[in-house]
Amino acid sequence: MKRSILTILVALFALTPSLQGQDLDRLFNLRGYWKFSIGDHKEWANIDYDDSDWEEIYVPRRWEREGFNGYDGYAWYRTTFDGKDLDGETSIYLKLGYIDDVDEVFFNGEKIGFTGGFPPEYNTAWRAERVYRVPDRLLKQTGENLIAVRVYDKGGEGGIYSGDVGVMVPDEVFRQSINLEGAWKIKVSDRDEYADPDYNDERWEDIMVPSNWKSIGIHDLDDFAWYRKKFEVYTQEGTEDMTIIAGRIDDFDEVFINGTKVGATKDGKRLGWSRSYSELRIYEIPNNLLKVGENTVAVRVEDIGDNGGIYKGPVIIVPSRYVSRVVRRNYWWR
Repeated sequence: MKRSILTILVALFALTPSLQGQDLDRLFNLRGYWKFSIGDHKEWANIDYDDSDWEEIYVPRRWEREGFNGYDGYAWYRTTFDGKDLDGETSIYLKLGYIDDVDEVFFNGEKIGFTGGFPPEYNTAWRAERVYRVPDRLLKQTGENLIAVRVYDKGGEGGIYSGDVGVMVPDEVFRQSINLEGAWKIKVSDRDEYADPDYNDERWEDIMVPSNWKSIGIHDLDDFAWYRKKFEVYTQEGTEDMTIIAGRIDDFDEVFINGTKVGATKDGKRLGWSRSYSELRIYEIPNNLLKVGENTVAVRVEDIGDNGGIYKGPVIIVPSRYVSRVVRRNYWWR
């Protein structure tokens, strides 16, 4: 058996993207031969890097079965697709199946997400399905788009080994919403200025939302941490009658949008008695608080013991008229 029971339990608390298959339709398939190289160099994420002399490997399939027997360590995958294949779609997801053990994904040279923890804070995520939102601004409607995947395998078999691999598009409700899942910033500290939209968080640590913050090595915190993320609103319609669904948070929270608190959950009970961690956070956003262009969401999290963080989705801003539909149908979360 490749993994210990403890390791499997840790993996289950790692990032498990909350989009589900019934909410995404495949635009086109990415199964097939990708460029592949063992090793680890940051320039391999770049659009202009020449990978013409790399090996080719079939995705999804364990790399040991493609001639790299016994290899443990870092490796990269690269592939491209023509923007014309998007058929005019401006909102897409990459579905990359299951990866053994840890990955970072780059789209046109920019990191769009990761799952698990690279050394020295190693945390396997071999049981987590990878689904990553591609920021609209990165899409090229004409010409090549590059997908680069950095993988680390600690032992046994490795690589992009199974599952559905393709470019996906969301359903109608999701098209009118603002997905907040993916890479956020996090800092273990507690200062009021962290809610300020103009605060500079560039030096904060990255974390995937939703995920238990143990996935990035934060253990036994029992204190405060802040999350921050910037997002875009593209139309005036998207600034009115909107609601943020902020997932499930362990244990207590305050949620700020553009510096204004829009909601909080705290039952005030101690560990073992508090049930706040199990509540889905749903907060109405005052009209005119969102603006066309760049916006900021900040979440103050208080942990009272055991696990912590924004650990389960959905984490999304939706038109208020769709909230009941989202909750009733259990959209996007497991």
